[in-house]
Amino acid sequence: MHEMSYISRMVSLAIEVAQDNNAKKVKEIEVLIGKTSGVMPYYMHKYYPDAVKGTILEGAELICREVPVKALCEECGCEYFPNKDNRYLCPECGGRKAHIIEGKGVTLNNVVIED
Repeated sequence: MHEMSYISRMVSLAIEVAQDNNAKKVKEIEVLIGKTSGVMPYYMHKYYPDAVKGTILEGAELICREVPVKALCEECGCEYFPNKDNRYLCPECGGRKAHIIEGKGVTLNNVVIED
């Protein structure tokens, strides 16, 4: 499962943030998961306890937020959320050429440090 490599990366980044801020304890970390990333939050949560065991993150809550797909029409420049209702076409011009600008990756969004 590629979720294990993603959660390991998020944990490493969160530990770096905590250390850079001289944190003694971390309360939670928030991870943004793009809808097209192929990463399932269920498995991120499943692997999280083992990934943080013995670290400053042990006991911190993992929050996963799904990021919807957002596209940029190459024909008219409109940003939109492709879906079945618009047949995945640009709602402004009906264009078929677009590229995804949000909802692809997995990123560490926030680390909440306990005072």
